[in-house]
Amino acid sequence: MRENSRVKLIDLRSDTATRPSPGMRDAMAHAEVGDEQKREDPTVNELERRVAGLVGQEEAVFLPTATMANQIALRLLSEPGDELLADAWSHLFINELGGPAVHSGLAMRPLGSTNGRFSAEQVREAVWDRRDTHRPLTRLVSIENTNNSSGGRVWPVEEIAAVAEACREHDLRLHLDGARLMNAAVASGVSAAEIGGHFDTVTLCLSKGLGCPFGALVAGSSEHMAKARRLKHLFGGAMRQAGIVAAAGVYALDNNVALLADDHARARRLGEGWHAAGLPVDLDRVETNFVQLDVEPIGLAKRDVIAALREAGVGVSDTVHPNTLRAVTHLDLSDDDIEAAIELAPEALATRV
Repeated sequence: MRENSRVKLIDLRSDTATRPSPGMRDAMAHAEVGDEQKREDPTVNELERRVAGLVGQEEAVFLPTATMANQIALRLLSEPGDELLADAWSHLFINELGGPAVHSGLAMRPLGSTNGRFSAEQVREAVWDRRDTHRPLTRLVSIENTNNSSGGRVWPVEEIAAVAEACREHDLRLHLDGARLMNAAVASGVSAAEIGGHFDTVTLCLSKGLGCPFGALVAGSSEHMAKARRLKHLFGGAMRQAGIVAAAGVYALDNNVALLADDHARARRLGEGWHAAGLPVDLDRVETNFVQLDVEPIGLAKRDVIAALREAGVGVSDTVHPNTLRAVTHLDLSDDDIEAAIELAPEALATRV
């Protein structure tokens, strides 16, 4: 048995747990800066240029958070009273505090999904007849890739293309909540540009698998991004010498994207190790850096499982699903951490059952 010194928590709660590496901190410390509100910060400008190309769009706008990026995208693509269609368990619907209704006046209609995905036919069937004056105008569809609530599952690009075609048929706008888009690209072998090119707007988060302290971008056409810059001020997201933080993003694009494959491999190893030890993990659901743990067969409440694992030195987190917890791999974890978690978690739970 591995002795748990409790000096270090093996933090599998989220890939937001990452801290800037020494190389990233050095890049931030030496960043060239200016007034980003006047578009005079060269490091922000470089990050925006690179991300736009990366995700297959004309232009991008740097923002503090991915939630703000999502909300700005919805606002610029819609009018109050329009309707938004998305996965019932999407981040937009569950984790953004009713933002689509608050910030954009949108009606929100959830679509049933499998592994976080819905079909083009579901979109076609959901669109209200615009001649009916008693219905909102179905205007906007959002896809989340990878899909958080389904356990970091990837949308196949063929399914994205089919949904995009349905949206064109019905004059709908299409948004990609791409907080973990680079995970999807690395896992699928399809470039982020090929994925993102199907959408009117794309968001990308820097503070998850890419390891930055904070920051996100929204990308789209130059026309849309001109409006996004105004909304950035309206939403309180305009900054000044933001190149200090944008430098972390540039560093991440140069150094951390390739490391996502290691996160995925460690998640696979963690899932296989827990499964082999008898923990209820469905390995077919481990596609990127998430491992989902079904607590129902364990016979403990979620809070008790979280507490038992934390006491043993392994941090996991809750999900929106009643019997599901998650473990998320990231840059700050090593192979040794994963091996320790494989050993510690089954032991901790065995003593509680």
